[in-house]
Amino acid sequence: MPVQVKLAAAWTSFMFLYIYVDYFHLHKPGVIDDLRAGVVFVLDISPTLLTIMLASVAIPALMVMLAMTLPARVNRATNLVVALLYIPFSMINAAGESWDWALFYGLSIGVEVLLLAFILRSAWTWPRRTASPATLAASLDSEPLRTPQQA
Repeated sequence: MPVQVKLAAAWTSFMFLYIYVDYFHLHKPGVIDDLRAGVVFVLDISPTLLTIMLASVAIPALMVMLAMTLPARVNRATNLVVALLYIPFSMINAAGESWDWALFYGLSIGVEVLLLAFILRSAWTWPRRTASPATLAASLDSEPLRTPQQA
């Protein structure tokens, strides 16, 4: 399977998890009341805060498309940098939470970090050279033809 497909699939999985963790977080007692009062965690809701939050979701969402379209060298570097930046960013979600919520945050952060580790490993071990389409076509031409009985 091409590395680009693996990376796009991993970023897609990361995005689903990322969004659902935020959604399930809304079910915690008091969260909706804080939102109505104009507060997220200890931060006042402002255009700047919402822009930062949007960027935090938009970057991994764009990585799905970028993983499929960027040239290999740029793709590899981009995936390494973004995945490395998102590991601490994912862990920040647990800041200030009580131990009562340790399982929720431990599981969500754990799976997010595993997906990011998969992205890092896939990008890091990306083959430096791949066979060109011409080389692949030539190797297919040199293979002897087989009849259905021989296959």
